Order: sequence, then C-alpha cells, then structure tokens
Amino acid sequence: MKAVKLYQKLEADFITSALSDDWGENIDTVADFIAANFEQRSMGLVCDFATEIDRVYTAVFPSSSVLSAILKTGAKDAMLFVHHPAIWDIRQAPHVFRQMDRQLLQQFKARRISIYNLHVPLDNYGEHSTSATLARALGIQVETAFAPYFGALCGVLGRTSSITVQALSDKFQAVVGHKIKLYNYGEREIRDGLVAIVAGGGLAETIKEVAQRKVNVLVTGITVKNSHSRPAHEFAEKHKINLLGGTHYSTEKFACISLVDYFDKIGVPAEFIKDQPLMADL
Repeated sequence: MKAVKLYQKLEADFITSALSDDWGENIDTVADFIAANFEQRSMGLVCDFATEIDRVYTAVFPSSSVLSAILKTGAKDAMLFVHHPAIWDIRQAPHVFRQMDRQLLQQFKARRISIYNLHVPLDNYGEHSTSATLARALGIQVETAFAPYFGALCGVLGRTSSITVQALSDKFQAVVGHKIKLYNYGEREIRDGLVAIVAGGGLAETIKEVAQRKVNVLVTGITVKNSHSRPAHEFAEKHKINLLGGTHYSTEKFACISLVDYFDKIGVPAEFIKDQPLMADL
C-alpha cells in the first residue's frame, strides 16, 4: 500500500479535531528524524521514512528491543505503529519517558520503515481503544466511557461477572500474564458488579470521578505509591476504592494487539511485537 494512503486511512479513522497531545520535550534529541506534522501536533506520523508499506508492526513503546526485533526480521518498506512515541520508565521519574535510540532510527530510515503514533487517539473510547480492549480481555461488558483527557474519554465503566475483588484480581493476573498489584482499600465485593477501567496510567487524574460514580474498583496500569500518586492512594483509601494495577505496558498492549486485525482488514499484513512490562509501575 502507498504510505500516504495508509496515513490518510489512520487519520480518518482515529484522529479528530477535538483531540490534542504534547510530546515536545520527549523527542527533542531525535528531532532531526521527526516529521514536521508531528512536531506541530504530537500525533500521527512520527518518522516519514517509507513511500510503500508492505507490512505493519505494532507495539506499545518504541523501545530498543522492539526496534531491534523488527530490524532482525530484515524488514524493509514497512511501518511501526506505536501507542507512545517515547519509551516509558517510571524509575527515571520525574523524566518518565526516554527518547528513541538514534542509531536504530538511522537503520529504520535506511530500511524505509516509518513510525506512526496514536496516543490520545488510541486512548479515546472506541473499538480499538486501550481501555475498551482491556475490558474485553477481562470479559467486562462496557456500558459507558468516562475520564476526559486531551479531548478524549480514556476510561470505561463496565459490568463484570466476578463477584469479589479478589476474583477479578485473579482474572486480571491471568490475562496480563504476570503478577499484578491489589490495594485492598474497599469492600470485598464489587459494588453492583461495576468496574472502572483506565488502561495505562491516570490514577491521580481519574480517581475522583471514580468515587463520584460510586464505583469501588479501579483497574489501571500504574499504581505505585510515589510523590505523584500518594494523594490519589489516600483518596482511594478514604473513599474505599480498591485499586488493581497491571503495569503501563500490559494494560495497553491489548489495543496494539487489536490493531493487528485492523491492519489485516485494510489489506496490510501486521503483527504485534512483544516487549517486557515494567514491574516498578506497581
């Protein structure tokens, strides 16, 4: 497929004028690789390296392991679709995003492998959105979207068949494939079977709305107690809201896995490139 045609398709399907984002400080040392349009609005085409795209790779972050894995396939005339244009590492707080490796980007350019990003547009509620796909993976029936974020609604509220928070915790752990973190701040049973889901992060930004909606369980990615999140934890404990954390990567990967089917349906073969969750998120 012509690269321009694929970019236009993604633009039409995911990006609206209501959405905004800001990745400026996270790409400054690789700015010479960055497309002008991305510099202006922080979404869409990040690196314009291809004119034809025969295959798409999807990933949560453009980590060195992801970029190296793609290069090892011998790929050319391809595209890497990422949810984030930079690499998450909470251990480096307050600078929690690292920039892409310049040497690997140079190889991407030589191989004609473009990089395309949808952060806020993929968080925004829809078939392939981060929270909706996590809900589906957990067998939760979505009822409504919530949690405003850069013009998007990044969270969902849904019904679970799990009766207790522990049962949902066990299911969550099985779905993400590694240990998760449960902060038992509330009642043992899930109130009215209703669960709030915000994939990735956003604990501090969404916990008050969860309380307003009288929900006593929030499933999210980043739940570690630190200087940024401690007030949210205190609020959750005061309002008896149980928190379930599954890491930034593992709660957002389902959207990128879902997009493999999206690309296949529009005629471009795709595959998801696995990475490693950062357990420090919990």
